[in-house]
Amino acid sequence: YVFYTGFDSDNSSGDFSEANHKVAEMLDLDPHQSNRSGEHNGETEIQENGIKKHRTSLPAPMFSRSDFSVWSILKKCIGLELSKITMPIVFNEPLSFLQRITEYMEHIYLINKACSHADPLERMQAVAAFAVSAVASQWERTGKPFNPLLGETYELTREDLGFRFISEQVSHHPPISAFYSEGLNKDFVFHGSIYPKLKFWGKSIEAEPRGTITLELLKHNEAYTWTNPTCCVHNVIIGKLWLEQYGTVEIVNHSTGDKCVLNFKPCGLFGKELHRVEGYIQDKNRKKLCVIYGKWTECLWCTDPTTYETYKKNEKRGGEQKKLKPSEDVIKSENDEADDMPEVQDTVQFIPGSKLLWRINCRPPNSSQMYNFTSFAVSLNELEKGMEAILAPTDCRLRPDIRNMENGNMDVASKEKERLEEKQRAARKERAKDEVEWHTRWFHQGTNPYTGTSDWLYSGGYFDRNFSDCPDIY
Repeated sequence: YVFYTGFDSDNSSGDFSEANHKVAEMLDLDPHQSNRSGEHNGETEIQENGIKKHRTSLPAPMFSRSDFSVWSILKKCIGLELSKITMPIVFNEPLSFLQRITEYMEHIYLINKACSHADPLERMQAVAAFAVSAVASQWERTGKPFNPLLGETYELTREDLGFRFISEQVSHHPPISAFYSEGLNKDFVFHGSIYPKLKFWGKSIEAEPRGTITLELLKHNEAYTWTNPTCCVHNVIIGKLWLEQYGTVEIVNHSTGDKCVLNFKPCGLFGKELHRVEGYIQDKNRKKLCVIYGKWTECLWCTDPTTYETYKKNEKRGGEQKKLKPSEDVIKSENDEADDMPEVQDTVQFIPGSKLLWRINCRPPNSSQMYNFTSFAVSLNELEKGMEAILAPTDCRLRPDIRNMENGNMDVASKEKERLEEKQRAARKERAKDEVEWHTRWFHQGTNPYTGTSDWLYSGGYFDRNFSDCPDIY
């Protein structure tokens, strides 16, 4: 999810930019032959219920990456900081990282569910499910989101889903993205910042997330905070790229003292733990209230601790438990290398009496031709008629490199990407020469009121739409 951010740099030497110009020649893609049913046609479709209808496909299909290797780029960069590497556009997907952060909101119904519950335990269960669902869209998404330019923004208002969202790239070195969302019914506030720390291990790239995520349920006067799990992308040298999430995520209810501890399990030697999540909710006295289990790629369940422990004991003794069919077991292929992806059909071993907390949304049937986007992701870069007149000039939808890539114009997109990076480098040098500091527009550095740690806080005023002093970054 976040490991790719930081690869494109205004501080890079540009040594790899020539690779961008070769991309279009190597791609077997004719945008005129593609399905353009989702392309903006100047009209906004309205469904019978009055809700605006969003597009269901991208203007052009995804190209093949089979002729390209991440390793062909990275092998030249051993010993360099990953934030200093400029990657060819062929490894991108047509979204900015700011838009990808917005995918947190795909399962906003879980926030609504948390707001509606009177029981604090049920609220924590819904919040835990929301935290897990926030990383679910990353499944099979191995494309690199565009690294946001300094000062870049993204806004999204979804009246049908009941929220509005604003984000800004507040720092380029290190890359930090800040975001703020609020319910249109004034029932919640969701905000935070993301600063990934990247590590290159030779065969894999690991991103350790930095930054606090905060969800405030205003009706209940509650605030929850957590950080995301670590994301690792495997097979950057050879083979099919695949990713896993691992690490401990602690969600704290700062009002009640309740805590949810979620363990995103690493794949393991034979892949039996791939995608698995297990954890529990405890009260302020550390009494376990419920156990949570499932997979971040599929679903999440909860049950009471006694039932869970009894089930596990019987399982160890070989009791009458539901067994997975052989086809559902993790299978290693005959020519599998140590770092190859285990072939697995995602199924969770159900414990009788469990309650379903969340299940992943089905992806559109043509998702594999659209960078494995979800239906929500497909709509994020949609530019509707009249939108340019009200958007901030720094909005991601107006980035020419992303727009051209989405439309299948890879050669133009590559040149635009290089132009924007060079423009950013020149602006940075100019500020340094004049000793002028960069000032963020919509966020400011402060202290998270619940954790006491440094955080980027929303300054307000974006939706007043006074964009007269926005920087010229495109």
